[in-house]
Amino acid sequence: MFKHALILFAGLVFLGGCQAQGSAEAAKAPAKPALVAGQDYLPIEPAKPTSGDQVVVTEVFSYACPHCAEFQPYANELKSKLPKGVKFDLLPAVFNAMWEPYARAFYTAQSMGLVDKTHQALFDAIHRDHQPLRSIQDLANLFYANYGANPGEFLSTATSFVIEGEMAAGNQKVRDWQVDATPTLIVDGKYRVTANPDRGIGFQQMVQIALQLADQELAARQTAKSHK
Repeated sequence: MFKHALILFAGLVFLGGCQAQGSAEAAKAPAKPALVAGQDYLPIEPAKPTSGDQVVVTEVFSYACPHCAEFQPYANELKSKLPKGVKFDLLPAVFNAMWEPYARAFYTAQSMGLVDKTHQALFDAIHRDHQPLRSIQDLANLFYANYGANPGEFLSTATSFVIEGEMAAGNQKVRDWQVDATPTLIVDGKYRVTANPDRGIGFQQMVQIALQLADQELAARQTAKSHK
């Protein structure tokens, strides 16, 4: 188990309940409880908001992290529930030397358009099938080759200037967002959401909190746009 990975606590029930509004319409759809900074999520200070019209929800993960493998069904649920105007993104963390090949492989696969086919499959290969995929050479020859990548081209790309730049930019984001555990959800560079068993936040609650924060940010952007 990795030092920085959180203990899986997906089964906990979210603390608190919905409070009905006074109107008949609100009574049909009770309001979600207001989120509390420092309890349900942590503000990122200073904030690093994303540019452009879309709100971005980012999962910070590592293929080496067993809890990230456990989180993937919840990540898929989150993606499926994001409203129009909100984008889901992935960012690999590198907390130690063992995690570096997996981040490098992710950026390489992304540049080759393979992530949609290989993301879940690589989690399965490592954590379910226990395949010996520990180096970038292992990943190129024993895994990505099965999905159409030429191993030589994959390795050449993985050590290219472009991928080095992606690695550096990704590592800087992890530092800017003060991420110290995986999986972590980052909402628009402003809010950090992690599992916290002591506060009743498991993986399902992470999804709920991220969705609520994304809705909040999307509404704020739309309001600001309408006032221009």
